[in-house]
Amino acid sequence: DATVPSDRHFRNAWTLSGKTITEDLAESKKIFQDKIREVRTPLLAAEDVVYMKALEAGDSSAQTASAATKKKLRDAPAASAISSADTIAKLKAAWDKDLLGDSPYA
Repeated sequence: DATVPSDRHFRNAWTLSGKTITEDLAESKKIFQDKIREVRTPLLAAEDVVYMKALEAGDSSAQTASAATKKKLRDAPAASAISSADTIAKLKAAWDKDLLGDSPYA
């Protein structure tokens, strides 16, 4: 007879208090960061190909752009919007669609 959140994205962060299940925000942030790492893996691999093609072509501006994209992907789990989120809704809104594509939390 517990009250269960309708959103199950962060169910591994649920805690039971009496008859109410709530989402532990700190654990939810860890789950969110792990999801970013999962999504960015193929993006980094694809960007490696872009960089190698630019390297072979001697295109230094494309190399610089590719390196910048890879840095953004590596830095994505440490985004300030994630650490400053104080609700699950704000955490979900921290997904960088431009960098990572469509949010799995939409």
